[in-house]
Amino acid sequence: QVQLVESGGGSVQSGGSLKLSCEASGRTFSTNAMAWFRQAPGKEREFVAAIAWSGAAPYYTESVKGRFTISRDNAKNMVYLQMNSLKPEDTAVYYCAGRTRGTWSTYSQHYEYWGQGTQVTVSS
Repeated sequence: QVQLVESGGGSVQSGGSLKLSCEASGRTFSTNAMAWFRQAPGKEREFVAAIAWSGAAPYYTESVKGRFTISRDNAKNMVYLQMNSLKPEDTAVYYCAGRTRGTWSTYSQHYEYWGQGTQVTVSS
């Protein structure tokens, strides 16, 4: 089993920045791809960004390209999401997710492990 714990959420004004962290524990050596998803009130959970074990070629949903950066430190079992130029539409609960088989995916059902989520609120 792998446990994921997110931190770093909060409230910022439009144009501000936040850095989310996700700490993995347990059988972390089995974790391959990691991703961030988000869910706004009344909306379905959506893919934000993903990164493979190697850290090469991370992938982003179109709406966050150029503003968000996903990274990982395998030695520390950490995954990060640096969020810059935040917009009110980025307001959501952000979830860290991990999978043990295959590379990254944009589909939430492909991920076996999930954190509890951290709230990000962007005011205009």
